[in-house]
Amino acid sequence: MSKPILVFGYGNPSRGDDAVGPLLLDYLAEHLDLSSIELLSDFQLQIEHALDLQDRELVVFVDAAENCPDSFTFTPLTPAQDHSYSSHALSPAALLSVYQSVGKQPLPPCYLLSIQAETFELGTGLSERCATNLQRASLFLEKLLAQPLSTIVEH
Repeated sequence: MSKPILVFGYGNPSRGDDAVGPLLLDYLAEHLDLSSIELLSDFQLQIEHALDLQDRELVVFVDAAENCPDSFTFTPLTPAQDHSYSSHALSPAALLSVYQSVGKQPLPPCYLLSIQAETFELGTGLSERCATNLQRASLFLEKLLAQPLSTIVEH
């Protein structure tokens, strides 16, 4: 049986700031009670991940973003067939669109936590700026997920 909340952190841990999704999951694993939260990590979103959205009451995607205007943003997602829809790697909006087309259940509330990033070179670690942004985003999500689910969904 699926846990009601899914936090999906994606990115490549070997590519500098692209590691923030998986690193945020590591933080949550150490700081939260995971009895109602499932943590899932992968290099990128793929069509098969639509199945991971089944039986959820809340889904939060976590990713690095070069064009993020603040240290992080937390935005609601809606399904959309964007340019990634036919690619091997999907955007969160395209994944939600796939879920809607094959899913038999309504789409749960979904959000994207984007963390401002600047370096993505293979073999590099987190930039200093991104490490600070990751810390801020981790604290935000930790606080958010510690609230009752009904409060989060109204957020």
